[in-house]
Amino acid sequence: MLGLRVERGYFRRGVELVAGVDEVGRGPWAGPVVAAAVVVGPDCRALRGVDDSKLLTHRRREELAAAIACLFPHALGAASSREIDRFNVRQATILAMRRALARLPVEADVILVDGLPVPELGRAHDALVDGDAKSFAIACASILAKTVRDRLMRNLAARYPAYGWEHNCGYGTREHRQALLHGGLTPHHRRSFIPVSQPSLFDILGS
Repeated sequence: MLGLRVERGYFRRGVELVAGVDEVGRGPWAGPVVAAAVVVGPDCRALRGVDDSKLLTHRRREELAAAIACLFPHALGAASSREIDRFNVRQATILAMRRALARLPVEADVILVDGLPVPELGRAHDALVDGDAKSFAIACASILAKTVRDRLMRNLAARYPAYGWEHNCGYGTREHRQALLHGGLTPHHRRSFIPVSQPSLFDILGS
């Protein structure tokens, strides 16, 4: 379980509100990138069980996401597959993060971003490598973002059942590759990704 050690370092310096920002969905071949921002203050208590979202079961993420949404100011942002194709996945990810921050119901004094600095974010921020394993606020954002994106992909899977998105969340699994070969592209595929635009490469990749 993650505590508030990172955030308390800011609170001791007089900072009142810290926002953690994280995103999910950069690697999949289909679906949006989703970002979340979660704000914590000096009176916040760490929520038991919060950790790097990748280490949590689906059920635990769902439970924690519901609790996080009730307890902390938060917001979500997304960039569609079309925006990923138009701007590239890095710029679309930054767009999703900017949208999440713009929708926060409170103004954070410090923004923590998972990974390396993001100059294009347009806001002063501190970057924390492996932040979702170190910062409570970033971990909460990671849990929210992943939970929401997984739900979106399950909803899309009901409309496009052949691609297995309820299982693979849009990643390039064997099931997904075979569906692309036989069923072609959907409006939610990222056409700028080479494996999507050139499915003939699957033979080379070992489909």
